[in-house]
Amino acid sequence: MTETGGPSGPEGTETPKPQAGESPQPQADTPAPPQSDTPTPPQGQAAQQWQSPSGATPPPPLPSYQPPPQQQYPNWKVGLGRPGVIPLRPLNLTDILDGAVTAMRKYWRMVFGAAAVTAVLTAAINLVGLLLVDTTGDLEQVRDLGPAATDQELMNQMVGILGGTLATSFITLVATLLGTTVLTGFLTVLMGKAVLGKPVTFKEAAKEAAPRLLPLLGLTVLYTLAILVGAIFCLLPAIIPYTFWALASPAFILERGTVMEAFRRSVKLVSGMFWRVFGILLLAYVISSFLASIITIPFSFSAFLSIFGNLDQIYVPSTGDLILQSVGTVIAQTIVGPFTALVTVILYIDQRMRREGMDIELARAAGIQTPPPPQAW
Repeated sequence: MTETGGPSGPEGTETPKPQAGESPQPQADTPAPPQSDTPTPPQGQAAQQWQSPSGATPPPPLPSYQPPPQQQYPNWKVGLGRPGVIPLRPLNLTDILDGAVTAMRKYWRMVFGAAAVTAVLTAAINLVGLLLVDTTGDLEQVRDLGPAATDQELMNQMVGILGGTLATSFITLVATLLGTTVLTGFLTVLMGKAVLGKPVTFKEAAKEAAPRLLPLLGLTVLYTLAILVGAIFCLLPAIIPYTFWALASPAFILERGTVMEAFRRSVKLVSGMFWRVFGILLLAYVISSFLASIITIPFSFSAFLSIFGNLDQIYVPSTGDLILQSVGTVIAQTIVGPFTALVTVILYIDQRMRREGMDIELARAAGIQTPPPPQAW
């Protein structure tokens, strides 16, 4: 009997054993895996034309991502536009000064007309006060006394001169307060229209400002007294009310509140920007004073000659000299006076644009379409 080395095949033949190091060979008659009846979809560009056997089309491809259009906000240098004399955005020093000059040029009839009226009234009150007090008589007596005058006589005359000087200074202060109040109220209303670029007439501005002039006078008196009291003690305390309450007048006219509310509003708007507001107001005052002095020098030339011509004698101004100096003051106040008032109003508007977004309100009032605020993430 012959031994076999393994199981026999279908015909009884021996199946050879695999040798060492060789992998077993697959059976030739191993059945193939069953084939699926569903055809395999083609790849590449032909996949778009392929349809399943059931006739259903594949879902359309997802659209490519398109970023949303960006909101175009105004340029910072332009802001929300410039419907009037200033751009509607936070202003710098150049914008503030340019806005005041532009308003004086664009509304020159109203600005210089109101300034001329108030300057004439102020000069008239001041001149009448100088003539009524008549300090020139005391000066002439001091001059006539000569070196033989006793100390008591000189003291009496100097007391008289000091009293007359204080009286004329008080009259000048009252006249200045009246003129400043009227001019500030009128120019504040005018600037409120000029910022929006709206037309305004002299009658309309005067009618709108008239009901607020009397309380504005009280506000101006309180503001001036606070500065004077501070100046008596030291210069630094005078700067504090001068700056913190500087915006009270435009706040009172434009917001139509009470006097105390106007003072509180001014303090709120100035807080945190004290030195910036003080610097701008001081620069405007220096510019105005410098221009006013240049204008008034020719009208004080006779006094200049009298003082430096006879150094040994006391200068006693004549009535003609007083009238000529008053004319020079009127011209100077007419040309330069509105500048400081307009700078103050523009500074008030600038502070509100910086702190309260007033530029958006002004743009809407001027008919400018403002962009929507950016969405928060």
